[in-house]
Amino acid sequence: MVFRIAPSILSADFARLGEEVSSVIQAGADLIHFDVMDNHYVPNLTFGPMICAAVKPYATVPMDVHLMVEPVDDLIQSFAKSGADIITFHPEASRHIDRSLALIKDSGCQAGLVLNPATPVQLLENVLDRLDMVLLMSVNPGFGGQTFIPHTLQKLRQTRVLLDRYQQQSGRRIALEVDGGIKIDNIAAVAAAGADTFVAGSAIFGQPDYKAVIDQMRSELAKSAGATP
Repeated sequence: MVFRIAPSILSADFARLGEEVSSVIQAGADLIHFDVMDNHYVPNLTFGPMICAAVKPYATVPMDVHLMVEPVDDLIQSFAKSGADIITFHPEASRHIDRSLALIKDSGCQAGLVLNPATPVQLLENVLDRLDMVLLMSVNPGFGGQTFIPHTLQKLRQTRVLLDRYQQQSGRRIALEVDGGIKIDNIAAVAAAGADTFVAGSAIFGQPDYKAVIDQMRSELAKSAGATP
């Protein structure tokens, strides 16, 4: 399994956002995670499409845009035009999930669904053919720096079984991302449960040496390689 680390710029220094993106990529980031919050779907307000477009020239790795907004369809198109490579959204924020996923694909981006801690995995079953990524929230969305919810490990195992079965049937792999409370001391357990993509915000940007943290995370991930979900 190929593991990817996606630092969330929600925890970066906003006054030096372009520099922060460049620095974390040089330190080994595989994706840049871009958290979009609207103070409606979630109780916080963060970045719009203009910020995404401003950051894009610094992002030499894919931009992983996580939309925590409602309604979602208009912003899908805006972020696709602003440089998003992957767009994920919450099913609760869309009137027609399949249509919103099709809108992402038609915009030339990879598409994904985000499941909150209480959103059932079964919701994925009817749209697997549209998905490039599933993102499981291991905290309640809205704020950085929260503690990992332990039940997420069981949910990861359940999702991994579903995605592996789909891959066997279709020949197509869907990435499994986790967001919330990921840090050096739990990333191996999260990987062993089935995740392959890891969002980390304060665990990386809150440290003086980004490369040292990412290197330690990769070392922990190496320990989980070959583990059974």
